Amino acid sequence: MKRTVARLAIGAAAVAAVAAGLLTRRRPAVPDPALPDPARRELSRPDQARREPFGKIPGWPERFRRQTARPGQARSLPRGLRLRRGLAAVRLAVRGGIRYAGSAPRLFAAAGENRERLRNDLALQTAEDITTTLGAMKGVLMKIGQMASYVDDGLAPNVRRTLSRLQDSVPPMSQELAAQVVEQELGVPPERAFAEWDPVPIAAASIGQVHRAITRDGRAVAVKVQYPGVAETMDADLDNVALLRRVLKVTAPNQDVEALVAELRERIGEELDYRREARNQRRMAAYYDGHPTIRVPKIIDEFSTRRVVTSELAVGARFSELAGWSQAERDLAAETIYRFVFRSLYEIHAFNGDPHPGNYLFHGGGRVTFLDFGLVKHFTADELQPLVHMVRDLCVDNDPEAFRRSMENAGFLAPGAPLSTETIIDHMAVFYETVRRPGPLTITEDYASKVVRQFFDLRSPVAAYASIPRSYVILQRINLGMFALLGQLHATADWRAIAEEIWPFVLGPPSTPMGHAEAGWLATRPGVIRSQA
Repeated sequence: MKRTVARLAIGAAAVAAVAAGLLTRRRPAVPDPALPDPARRELSRPDQARREPFGKIPGWPERFRRQTARPGQARSLPRGLRLRRGLAAVRLAVRGGIRYAGSAPRLFAAAGENRERLRNDLALQTAEDITTTLGAMKGVLMKIGQMASYVDDGLAPNVRRTLSRLQDSVPPMSQELAAQVVEQELGVPPERAFAEWDPVPIAAASIGQVHRAITRDGRAVAVKVQYPGVAETMDADLDNVALLRRVLKVTAPNQDVEALVAELRERIGEELDYRREARNQRRMAAYYDGHPTIRVPKIIDEFSTRRVVTSELAVGARFSELAGWSQAERDLAAETIYRFVFRSLYEIHAFNGDPHPGNYLFHGGGRVTFLDFGLVKHFTADELQPLVHMVRDLCVDNDPEAFRRSMENAGFLAPGAPLSTETIIDHMAVFYETVRRPGPLTITEDYASKVVRQFFDLRSPVAAYASIPRSYVILQRINLGMFALLGQLHATADWRAIAEEIWPFVLGPPSTPMGHAEAGWLATRPGVIRSQA
Protein backbone atom coordinates (compact mmCIF):
# COMPACT_ATOMS: atom_id res chain seq x y z
CA MET A 1 0.00 0.00 0.00
CA LYS A 2 2.97 2.32 0.49
CA ARG A 3 3.13 3.22 -3.20
CA THR A 4 -0.61 3.27 -3.95
CA VAL A 5 -1.13 7.00 -3.35
CA ALA A 6 1.96 7.87 -5.34
CA ARG A 7 0.86 5.52 -8.16
CA LEU A 8 -2.53 7.23 -8.36
CA ALA A 9 -0.96 10.67 -8.33
CA ILE A 10 1.41 9.61 -11.07
CA GLY A 11 -1.51 8.13 -13.02
CA ALA A 12 -3.39 11.42 -12.83
CA ALA A 13 -0.21 13.19 -13.88
CA ALA A 14 0.09 10.86 -16.87
CA VAL A 15 -3.39 11.87 -18.01
CA ALA A 16 -2.36 15.47 -17.56
CA ALA A 17 0.81 14.84 -19.57
CA VAL A 18 -1.25 13.63 -22.50
CA ALA A 19 -3.45 16.68 -22.11
CA ALA A 20 -0.39 18.92 -22.01
CA GLY A 21 0.00 18.40 -25.74
CA LEU A 22 -2.57 21.15 -26.14
CA LEU A 23 0.21 23.63 -25.45
CA THR A 24 2.09 22.61 -28.58
CA ARG A 25 -0.31 23.54 -31.33
CA ARG A 26 -3.73 25.12 -31.84
CA ARG A 27 -6.59 24.04 -34.02
CA PRO A 28 -10.37 24.56 -34.16
CA ALA A 29 -12.27 22.29 -31.84
CA VAL A 30 -15.83 21.37 -30.97
CA PRO A 31 -17.99 21.40 -27.86
CA ASP A 32 -17.04 18.94 -25.15
CA PRO A 33 -20.01 16.71 -24.32
CA ALA A 34 -18.39 15.38 -21.19
CA LEU A 35 -16.41 18.09 -19.45
CA PRO A 36 -16.72 17.64 -15.68
CA ASP A 37 -18.77 20.25 -13.90
CA PRO A 38 -17.88 21.25 -10.32
CA ALA A 39 -21.34 20.14 -9.22
CA ARG A 40 -20.45 16.60 -10.36
CA ARG A 41 -17.41 16.22 -8.12
CA GLU A 42 -19.45 14.58 -5.40
CA LEU A 43 -20.63 11.79 -7.73
CA SER A 44 -18.87 8.75 -6.37
CA ARG A 45 -21.29 5.81 -6.37
CA PRO A 46 -23.01 4.07 -9.27
CA ASP A 47 -26.46 4.88 -7.85
CA GLN A 48 -25.53 8.56 -7.75
CA ALA A 49 -24.27 8.35 -11.31
CA ARG A 50 -27.62 6.95 -12.43
CA ARG A 51 -29.54 9.75 -10.72
CA GLU A 52 -27.28 12.47 -12.11
CA PRO A 53 -26.62 11.75 -15.79
CA PHE A 54 -23.99 13.90 -17.42
CA GLY A 55 -26.63 14.97 -19.93
CA LYS A 56 -28.00 17.21 -17.16
CA ILE A 57 -24.87 19.30 -16.88
CA PRO A 58 -26.13 22.86 -17.42
CA GLY A 59 -26.14 23.77 -21.10
CA TRP A 60 -24.95 20.36 -22.29
CA PRO A 61 -28.17 18.97 -23.86
CA GLU A 62 -28.98 22.29 -25.51
CA ARG A 63 -25.56 22.44 -27.17
CA PHE A 64 -25.94 18.96 -28.55
CA ARG A 65 -29.54 19.39 -29.62
CA ARG A 66 -28.17 22.09 -31.87
CA GLN A 67 -25.41 19.74 -33.03
CA THR A 68 -27.61 16.73 -33.70
CA ALA A 69 -30.96 18.27 -34.62
CA ARG A 70 -30.77 17.08 -38.24
CA PRO A 71 -28.62 14.15 -39.33
CA GLY A 72 -26.03 15.18 -41.86
CA GLN A 73 -26.30 18.87 -40.95
CA ALA A 74 -22.94 20.65 -40.74
CA ARG A 75 -22.21 21.55 -37.15
CA SER A 76 -20.93 24.82 -35.80
CA LEU A 77 -17.68 23.91 -34.06
CA PRO A 78 -16.58 26.54 -31.53
CA ARG A 79 -12.97 26.55 -30.38
CA GLY A 80 -11.68 25.34 -27.06
CA LEU A 81 -12.47 21.62 -26.75
CA ARG A 82 -8.85 20.50 -26.55
CA LEU A 83 -8.06 23.29 -24.11
CA ARG A 84 -10.99 22.51 -21.81
CA ARG A 85 -10.34 18.76 -21.77
CA GLY A 86 -6.64 19.31 -21.27
CA LEU A 87 -7.19 21.72 -18.40
CA ALA A 88 -9.65 19.32 -16.74
CA ALA A 89 -6.96 16.62 -16.79
CA VAL A 90 -4.30 19.02 -15.51
CA ARG A 91 -6.60 20.11 -12.66
CA LEU A 92 -7.08 16.44 -11.78
CA ALA A 93 -3.32 15.99 -11.44
CA VAL A 94 -2.96 19.22 -9.47
CA ARG A 95 -5.71 18.21 -7.04
CA GLY A 96 -3.96 14.89 -6.49
CA GLY A 97 -0.65 16.63 -5.85
CA ILE A 98 -2.19 19.09 -3.42
CA ARG A 99 -4.02 16.30 -1.62
CA TYR A 100 -0.79 14.31 -1.29
CA ALA A 101 1.28 17.33 -0.20
CA GLY A 102 -1.36 18.41 2.33
CA SER A 103 -1.39 14.96 3.90
CA ALA A 104 2.40 14.56 4.02
CA PRO A 105 2.84 16.03 7.55
CA ARG A 106 0.20 13.70 9.01
CA LEU A 107 1.69 10.72 7.20
CA PHE A 108 5.15 11.62 8.48
CA ALA A 109 3.94 12.01 12.08
CA ALA A 110 1.75 8.89 12.09
CA ALA A 111 3.08 5.41 12.71
CA GLY A 112 2.06 1.80 12.17
CA GLU A 113 -1.60 1.10 11.55
CA ASN A 114 -2.57 4.77 11.76
CA ARG A 115 -0.19 5.65 8.92
CA GLU A 116 -1.54 2.79 6.82
CA ARG A 117 -5.11 3.98 7.46
CA LEU A 118 -4.20 7.52 6.36
CA ARG A 119 -2.59 6.16 3.20
CA ASN A 120 -5.70 4.10 2.44
CA ASP A 121 -7.99 7.09 2.95
CA LEU A 122 -5.82 9.30 0.75
CA ALA A 123 -5.61 6.69 -2.01
CA LEU A 124 -9.37 6.19 -1.94
CA GLN A 125 -10.03 9.95 -2.16
CA THR A 126 -7.69 10.19 -5.14
CA ALA A 127 -9.34 7.19 -6.82
CA GLU A 128 -12.78 8.74 -6.30
CA ASP A 129 -11.57 11.97 -7.90
CA ILE A 130 -10.04 10.14 -10.88
CA THR A 131 -13.15 8.01 -11.37
CA THR A 132 -15.56 10.94 -11.18
CA THR A 133 -13.50 13.21 -13.44
CA LEU A 134 -12.60 10.71 -16.14
CA GLY A 135 -16.04 9.08 -15.95
CA ALA A 136 -17.64 12.42 -16.78
CA MET A 137 -15.09 13.25 -19.49
CA LYS A 138 -15.50 9.94 -21.40
CA GLY A 139 -13.29 9.47 -24.49
CA VAL A 140 -9.63 8.43 -24.64
CA LEU A 141 -8.79 9.77 -21.17
CA MET A 142 -11.46 7.57 -19.64
CA LYS A 143 -9.99 4.58 -21.50
CA ILE A 144 -6.67 5.30 -19.75
CA GLY A 145 -8.51 5.18 -16.43
CA GLN A 146 -10.21 1.90 -17.39
CA MET A 147 -6.83 0.37 -18.10
CA ALA A 148 -5.38 1.56 -14.80
CA SER A 149 -8.26 -0.13 -12.96
CA TYR A 150 -7.03 -3.60 -13.86
CA VAL A 151 -3.38 -3.30 -14.97
CA ASP A 152 -1.82 -1.78 -11.83
CA ASP A 153 -1.25 -4.55 -9.29
CA GLY A 154 -0.19 -2.04 -6.61
CA LEU A 155 -3.75 -0.82 -5.98
CA ALA A 156 -5.52 -1.67 -2.74
CA PRO A 157 -8.79 -3.64 -3.21
CA ASN A 158 -11.04 -0.71 -2.26
CA VAL A 159 -9.13 1.61 -4.63
CA ARG A 160 -9.36 -0.93 -7.45
CA ARG A 161 -13.10 -1.31 -6.83
CA THR A 162 -13.53 2.45 -7.09
CA LEU A 163 -11.60 2.71 -10.35
CA SER A 164 -13.41 -0.35 -11.73
CA ARG A 165 -16.58 1.77 -11.99
CA LEU A 166 -14.97 3.22 -15.12
CA GLN A 167 -15.53 -0.15 -16.78
CA ASP A 168 -19.33 0.04 -16.96
CA SER A 169 -20.83 2.30 -14.28
CA VAL A 170 -19.92 5.87 -15.19
CA PRO A 171 -22.46 8.74 -15.30
CA PRO A 172 -24.78 8.15 -18.29
CA MET A 173 -26.28 10.71 -20.63
CA SER A 174 -29.79 11.89 -19.94
CA GLN A 175 -32.73 9.74 -20.94
CA GLU A 176 -33.95 12.45 -23.31
CA LEU A 177 -30.63 12.69 -25.08
CA ALA A 178 -30.33 8.92 -25.48
CA ALA A 179 -33.84 8.80 -26.95
CA GLN A 180 -32.94 11.61 -29.33
CA VAL A 181 -29.94 9.70 -30.70
CA VAL A 182 -32.08 6.57 -31.17
CA GLU A 183 -34.73 8.56 -33.02
CA GLN A 184 -32.16 10.17 -35.31
CA GLU A 185 -30.65 6.78 -36.13
CA LEU A 186 -33.75 4.59 -36.37
CA GLY A 187 -36.22 7.22 -37.59
CA VAL A 188 -38.68 6.82 -34.71
CA PRO A 189 -38.49 7.28 -30.92
CA PRO A 190 -37.32 4.22 -28.99
CA GLU A 191 -40.79 3.74 -27.51
CA ARG A 192 -42.12 3.23 -31.05
CA ALA A 193 -39.13 1.30 -32.39
CA PHE A 194 -39.43 -1.29 -29.60
CA ALA A 195 -42.33 -2.91 -27.80
CA GLU A 196 -40.60 -2.05 -24.51
CA TRP A 197 -37.74 0.38 -23.86
CA ASP A 198 -35.93 0.84 -20.56
CA PRO A 199 -34.77 4.48 -20.39
CA VAL A 200 -32.36 3.68 -17.53
CA PRO A 201 -29.11 2.30 -18.98
CA ILE A 202 -27.75 -1.00 -17.66
CA ALA A 203 -24.16 0.04 -18.43
CA ALA A 204 -22.33 3.23 -19.40
CA ALA A 205 -18.73 3.38 -20.58
CA SER A 206 -16.29 5.46 -22.61
CA ILE A 207 -18.16 6.10 -25.88
CA GLY A 208 -21.70 4.84 -25.33
CA GLN A 209 -24.27 3.36 -22.96
CA VAL A 210 -26.49 0.28 -23.13
CA HIS A 211 -30.27 0.05 -22.71
CA ARG A 212 -32.53 -2.97 -22.42
CA ALA A 213 -35.43 -3.32 -24.85
CA ILE A 214 -37.94 -5.86 -26.14
CA THR A 215 -38.55 -6.03 -29.90
CA ARG A 216 -42.06 -6.26 -31.27
CA ASP A 217 -41.51 -9.94 -32.02
CA GLY A 218 -40.59 -10.56 -28.37
CA ARG A 219 -36.78 -10.69 -28.42
CA ALA A 220 -34.88 -9.26 -25.44
CA VAL A 221 -32.10 -7.03 -26.78
CA ALA A 222 -29.29 -4.75 -25.65
CA VAL A 223 -29.19 -1.39 -27.45
CA LYS A 224 -25.91 0.49 -27.33
CA VAL A 225 -26.29 4.21 -27.97
CA GLN A 226 -23.29 6.40 -28.75
CA TYR A 227 -22.81 9.65 -26.85
CA PRO A 228 -23.37 12.56 -29.25
CA GLY A 229 -20.18 14.51 -29.78
CA VAL A 230 -17.92 11.74 -28.46
CA ALA A 231 -16.18 11.45 -31.84
CA GLU A 232 -14.97 15.02 -31.47
CA THR A 233 -13.80 14.48 -27.89
CA MET A 234 -11.84 11.38 -28.95
CA ASP A 235 -10.26 13.33 -31.78
CA ALA A 236 -9.33 16.13 -29.39
CA ASP A 237 -7.77 13.67 -26.93
CA LEU A 238 -5.71 12.08 -29.69
CA ASP A 239 -4.57 15.53 -30.79
CA ASN A 240 -3.32 16.08 -27.24
CA VAL A 241 -0.55 13.49 -27.56
CA ALA A 242 2.11 15.86 -28.89
CA LEU A 243 4.03 15.66 -25.61
CA LEU A 244 3.87 11.86 -25.76
CA ARG A 245 5.33 12.02 -29.26
CA ARG A 246 8.31 13.98 -28.00
CA VAL A 247 8.87 11.68 -25.03
CA LEU A 248 8.80 8.58 -27.20
CA LYS A 249 11.20 10.04 -29.72
CA VAL A 250 13.73 10.54 -26.91
CA THR A 251 13.19 7.29 -25.01
CA ALA A 252 12.52 4.98 -27.96
CA PRO A 253 14.35 6.55 -30.92
CA ASN A 254 13.82 3.50 -33.13
CA GLN A 255 10.02 3.69 -32.77
CA ASP A 256 8.04 5.15 -35.65
CA VAL A 257 5.96 7.33 -33.36
CA GLU A 258 3.86 8.87 -36.13
CA ALA A 259 2.87 5.41 -37.39
CA LEU A 260 2.02 4.34 -33.84
CA VAL A 261 -0.24 7.35 -33.26
CA ALA A 262 -1.80 6.92 -36.71
CA GLU A 263 -2.64 3.30 -35.92
CA LEU A 264 -4.28 4.29 -32.62
CA ARG A 265 -6.25 7.02 -34.36
CA GLU A 266 -7.42 4.61 -37.08
CA ARG A 267 -8.46 1.90 -34.62
CA ILE A 268 -10.30 4.35 -32.36
CA GLY A 269 -11.93 5.93 -35.39
CA GLU A 270 -13.23 2.50 -36.35
CA GLU A 271 -14.59 2.00 -32.84
CA LEU A 272 -16.82 5.04 -33.29
CA ASP A 273 -18.58 3.48 -36.29
CA TYR A 274 -21.05 1.01 -34.84
CA ARG A 275 -21.65 -0.46 -38.31
CA ARG A 276 -18.09 -1.75 -38.23
CA GLU A 277 -18.60 -3.05 -34.69
CA ALA A 278 -21.69 -4.90 -35.89
CA ARG A 279 -19.68 -6.52 -38.70
CA ASN A 280 -16.96 -7.56 -36.24
CA GLN A 281 -19.48 -9.04 -33.83
CA ARG A 282 -21.37 -10.83 -36.61
CA ARG A 283 -18.13 -12.50 -37.70
CA MET A 284 -17.22 -13.55 -34.16
CA ALA A 285 -20.73 -14.77 -33.38
CA ALA A 286 -20.83 -16.85 -36.57
CA TYR A 287 -17.44 -18.44 -35.90
CA TYR A 288 -18.15 -19.30 -32.25
CA ASP A 289 -21.76 -20.37 -32.80
CA GLY A 290 -22.36 -23.50 -30.73
CA HIS A 291 -19.03 -23.32 -28.88
CA PRO A 292 -19.22 -25.12 -25.52
CA THR A 293 -17.95 -22.19 -23.40
CA ILE A 294 -17.66 -19.10 -25.64
CA ARG A 295 -20.74 -17.05 -26.49
CA VAL A 296 -20.97 -13.91 -28.61
CA PRO A 297 -24.43 -12.28 -28.77
CA LYS A 298 -25.90 -12.06 -32.28
CA ILE A 299 -26.45 -8.67 -33.90
CA ILE A 300 -30.01 -7.51 -34.62
CA ASP A 301 -29.47 -5.90 -38.03
CA GLU A 302 -32.71 -3.92 -38.33
CA PHE A 303 -31.84 -1.91 -35.19
CA SER A 304 -28.15 -1.30 -35.92
CA THR A 305 -26.75 1.87 -37.54
CA ARG A 306 -23.71 4.12 -37.32
CA ARG A 307 -24.45 5.29 -33.75
CA VAL A 308 -26.78 2.55 -32.47
CA VAL A 309 -25.94 -1.15 -32.35
CA THR A 310 -28.39 -3.76 -31.09
CA SER A 311 -27.65 -7.35 -30.12
CA GLU A 312 -29.17 -10.20 -28.15
CA LEU A 313 -29.44 -9.33 -24.46
CA ALA A 314 -26.91 -11.25 -22.38
CA VAL A 315 -26.98 -11.55 -18.60
CA GLY A 316 -24.39 -12.97 -16.27
CA ALA A 317 -21.97 -12.24 -13.44
CA ARG A 318 -19.51 -9.37 -13.73
CA PHE A 319 -15.77 -9.74 -13.26
CA SER A 320 -15.99 -8.37 -9.73
CA GLU A 321 -18.43 -11.17 -8.83
CA LEU A 322 -16.22 -13.81 -10.46
CA ALA A 323 -13.44 -12.78 -8.08
CA GLY A 324 -15.55 -14.21 -5.24
CA TRP A 325 -16.13 -17.59 -6.90
CA SER A 326 -14.06 -20.70 -6.21
CA GLN A 327 -10.57 -20.94 -7.63
CA ALA A 328 -11.70 -23.84 -9.84
CA GLU A 329 -14.37 -21.60 -11.42
CA ARG A 330 -11.88 -18.77 -11.89
CA ASP A 331 -9.45 -21.17 -13.58
CA LEU A 332 -12.15 -22.33 -16.01
CA ALA A 333 -13.16 -18.76 -16.83
CA ALA A 334 -9.50 -17.85 -17.42
CA GLU A 335 -9.05 -20.83 -19.74
CA THR A 336 -12.03 -19.71 -21.81
CA ILE A 337 -10.68 -16.15 -22.09
CA TYR A 338 -7.26 -17.51 -23.09
CA ARG A 339 -8.77 -19.81 -25.74
CA PHE A 340 -10.94 -16.99 -27.09
CA VAL A 341 -8.03 -14.56 -27.44
CA PHE A 342 -5.63 -16.92 -29.18
CA ARG A 343 -8.13 -18.94 -31.24
CA SER A 344 -9.51 -15.65 -32.57
CA LEU A 345 -5.98 -14.53 -33.42
CA TYR A 346 -4.80 -17.72 -35.13
CA GLU A 347 -8.07 -18.90 -36.68
CA ILE A 348 -10.02 -15.72 -37.48
CA HIS A 349 -6.90 -13.54 -37.74
CA ALA A 350 -8.59 -10.99 -35.51
CA PHE A 351 -7.88 -9.56 -32.07
CA ASN A 352 -10.34 -7.73 -29.85
CA GLY A 353 -8.19 -4.88 -28.58
CA ASP A 354 -10.34 -3.89 -25.60
CA PRO A 355 -9.97 -6.77 -23.09
CA HIS A 356 -11.08 -4.92 -19.98
CA PRO A 357 -13.22 -6.66 -17.32
CA GLY A 358 -16.43 -4.85 -18.26
CA ASN A 359 -16.53 -6.75 -21.56
CA TYR A 360 -17.13 -10.19 -20.03
CA LEU A 361 -20.13 -11.90 -18.44
CA PHE A 362 -19.59 -15.16 -16.54
CA HIS A 363 -22.02 -18.07 -16.17
CA GLY A 364 -20.10 -20.80 -14.32
CA GLY A 365 -18.51 -23.94 -15.67
CA GLY A 366 -16.13 -21.85 -17.78
CA ARG A 367 -18.92 -20.33 -19.88
CA VAL A 368 -18.21 -16.70 -20.80
CA THR A 369 -20.10 -14.18 -22.91
CA PHE A 370 -17.88 -11.70 -24.76
CA LEU A 371 -19.13 -8.17 -25.39
CA ASP A 372 -18.02 -5.05 -27.28
CA PHE A 373 -16.25 -5.61 -30.60
CA GLY A 374 -15.64 -2.00 -31.57
CA LEU A 375 -11.84 -2.09 -31.25
CA VAL A 376 -10.97 -5.17 -33.34
CA LYS A 377 -7.78 -5.46 -35.35
CA HIS A 378 -7.87 -7.76 -38.39
CA PHE A 379 -4.58 -9.28 -39.57
CA THR A 380 -3.59 -10.44 -43.01
CA ALA A 381 -1.79 -13.77 -43.35
CA ASP A 382 1.43 -11.85 -44.05
CA GLU A 383 1.02 -9.81 -40.87
CA LEU A 384 0.34 -12.88 -38.76
CA GLN A 385 3.20 -14.95 -40.15
CA PRO A 386 6.01 -13.17 -38.21
CA LEU A 387 4.18 -13.74 -34.92
CA VAL A 388 3.89 -17.42 -35.74
CA HIS A 389 7.61 -17.63 -36.53
CA MET A 390 8.60 -15.85 -33.31
CA VAL A 391 6.65 -18.13 -30.98
CA ARG A 392 7.71 -21.24 -32.89
CA ASP A 393 11.40 -20.27 -32.94
CA LEU A 394 11.56 -19.51 -29.22
CA CYS A 395 9.08 -21.93 -27.66
CA VAL A 396 9.03 -24.97 -29.93
CA ASP A 397 12.32 -25.04 -31.83
CA ASN A 398 14.27 -23.34 -29.01
CA ASP A 399 16.36 -21.51 -31.62
CA PRO A 400 17.42 -18.11 -30.20
CA GLU A 401 19.16 -16.97 -33.40
CA ALA A 402 16.09 -17.78 -35.50
CA PHE A 403 13.95 -15.90 -32.96
CA ARG A 404 16.20 -12.87 -33.30
CA ARG A 405 15.94 -13.00 -37.11
CA SER A 406 12.16 -13.30 -36.87
CA MET A 407 12.04 -10.24 -34.62
CA GLU A 408 14.12 -8.30 -37.13
CA ASN A 409 12.00 -9.46 -40.07
CA ALA A 410 8.81 -8.44 -38.25
CA GLY A 411 10.19 -5.00 -37.41
CA PHE A 412 10.32 -5.46 -33.63
CA LEU A 413 14.13 -5.21 -33.55
CA ALA A 414 16.54 -3.11 -35.58
CA PRO A 415 18.64 -5.35 -37.86
CA GLY A 416 22.23 -5.64 -36.71
CA ALA A 417 21.59 -4.09 -33.29
CA PRO A 418 24.84 -4.19 -31.24
CA LEU A 419 23.32 -6.57 -28.69
CA SER A 420 24.00 -10.19 -27.94
CA THR A 421 21.21 -12.61 -28.73
CA GLU A 422 21.32 -13.65 -25.08
CA THR A 423 20.51 -10.08 -24.03
CA ILE A 424 17.56 -9.99 -26.42
CA ILE A 425 16.23 -13.32 -25.15
CA ASP A 426 16.60 -12.20 -21.53
CA HIS A 427 14.50 -9.12 -22.32
CA MET A 428 11.81 -10.91 -24.35
CA ALA A 429 11.49 -14.14 -22.37
CA VAL A 430 8.99 -12.74 -19.86
CA PHE A 431 6.40 -12.25 -22.61
CA TYR A 432 6.59 -15.96 -23.50
CA GLU A 433 7.05 -17.32 -19.99
CA THR A 434 3.61 -18.93 -19.80
CA VAL A 435 4.19 -21.08 -22.91
CA ARG A 436 7.94 -21.80 -23.05
CA ARG A 437 7.62 -24.99 -21.00
CA PRO A 438 4.82 -27.53 -20.42
CA GLY A 439 3.20 -28.07 -17.05
CA PRO A 440 0.79 -26.21 -14.73
CA LEU A 441 1.65 -22.58 -14.12
CA THR A 442 -0.15 -19.93 -12.08
CA ILE A 443 -0.43 -16.46 -13.59
CA THR A 444 -0.10 -14.10 -10.64
CA GLU A 445 -0.49 -10.36 -10.32
CA ASP A 446 3.26 -10.20 -9.74
CA TYR A 447 3.83 -11.85 -13.12
CA ALA A 448 1.35 -9.50 -14.84
CA SER A 449 3.11 -6.55 -13.22
CA LYS A 450 6.48 -7.88 -14.37
CA VAL A 451 5.18 -8.05 -17.95
CA VAL A 452 4.04 -4.42 -17.77
CA ARG A 453 7.33 -3.26 -16.23
CA GLN A 454 9.33 -5.11 -18.87
CA PHE A 455 7.18 -3.63 -21.63
CA PHE A 456 7.95 -0.09 -20.44
CA ASP A 457 11.52 -0.73 -19.26
CA LEU A 458 13.41 2.09 -20.95
CA ARG A 459 16.58 1.22 -19.03
CA SER A 460 16.94 -2.07 -20.87
CA PRO A 461 19.67 -1.99 -23.54
CA VAL A 462 17.11 -3.52 -25.92
CA ALA A 463 14.77 -0.51 -25.64
CA ALA A 464 16.92 1.71 -27.89
CA TYR A 465 16.70 -0.81 -30.74
CA ALA A 466 13.17 -2.12 -30.27
CA SER A 467 9.95 -0.80 -31.76
CA ILE A 468 6.35 -1.83 -32.22
CA PRO A 469 5.38 -2.06 -35.89
CA ARG A 470 2.14 -0.26 -36.64
CA SER A 471 0.23 -3.48 -37.39
CA TYR A 472 0.93 -4.86 -33.92
CA VAL A 473 0.20 -1.85 -31.71
CA ILE A 474 -3.25 -3.03 -30.60
CA LEU A 475 -1.94 -6.56 -30.11
CA GLN A 476 0.13 -5.31 -27.17
CA ARG A 477 -3.08 -5.35 -25.14
CA ILE A 478 -2.33 -9.05 -24.63
CA ASN A 479 0.66 -7.94 -22.56
CA LEU A 480 -1.05 -4.94 -20.96
CA GLY A 481 -4.57 -6.35 -20.56
CA MET A 482 -5.15 -10.07 -20.76
CA PHE A 483 -2.33 -11.08 -18.41
CA ALA A 484 -3.52 -8.47 -15.90
CA LEU A 485 -6.98 -10.06 -15.87
CA LEU A 486 -5.64 -13.61 -15.55
CA GLY A 487 -3.31 -12.40 -12.80
CA GLN A 488 -6.24 -11.01 -10.82
CA LEU A 489 -7.91 -14.42 -11.14
CA HIS A 490 -4.69 -16.13 -9.99
CA ALA A 491 -5.41 -18.54 -12.82
CA THR A 492 -3.63 -21.90 -13.08
CA ALA A 493 -3.45 -24.10 -16.19
CA ASP A 494 -1.00 -25.84 -18.48
CA TRP A 495 -0.95 -22.84 -20.78
CA ARG A 496 1.64 -24.44 -23.07
CA ALA A 497 -0.56 -27.48 -23.69
CA ILE A 498 -3.59 -25.25 -24.39
CA ALA A 499 -1.49 -23.12 -26.74
CA GLU A 500 -0.35 -26.22 -28.62
CA GLU A 501 -4.00 -27.07 -29.30
CA ILE A 502 -4.37 -23.69 -31.00
CA TRP A 503 -0.94 -23.00 -32.57
CA PRO A 504 -1.35 -23.63 -36.32
CA PHE A 505 2.11 -25.20 -36.55
CA VAL A 506 1.28 -27.79 -33.84
CA LEU A 507 -2.51 -28.40 -33.66
CA GLY A 508 -1.97 -30.63 -30.67
CA PRO A 509 -4.51 -32.94 -29.02
CA PRO A 510 -6.97 -31.72 -26.36
CA SER A 511 -5.27 -31.20 -23.01
CA THR A 512 -8.23 -30.35 -20.75
CA PRO A 513 -11.92 -31.28 -20.50
CA MET A 514 -12.69 -27.93 -22.12
CA GLY A 515 -10.24 -28.79 -24.88
CA HIS A 516 -12.05 -32.08 -25.53
CA ALA A 517 -15.40 -30.24 -25.69
CA GLU A 518 -13.89 -27.69 -28.06
CA ALA A 519 -12.45 -30.44 -30.28
CA GLY A 520 -15.92 -31.96 -30.52
CA TRP A 521 -17.32 -28.59 -31.52
CA LEU A 522 -14.65 -28.16 -34.20
CA ALA A 523 -15.39 -31.62 -35.59
CA THR A 524 -19.01 -30.62 -36.24
CA ARG A 525 -17.99 -27.55 -38.23
CA PRO A 526 -16.76 -28.70 -41.65
CA GLY A 527 -16.87 -25.14 -42.91
CA VAL A 528 -14.18 -24.10 -40.42
CA ILE A 529 -10.75 -24.46 -42.04
CA ARG A 530 -7.96 -24.84 -39.52
CA SER A 531 -5.11 -22.42 -40.20
CA GLN A 532 -1.81 -23.93 -41.32
CA ALA A 533 0.20 -20.70 -41.05
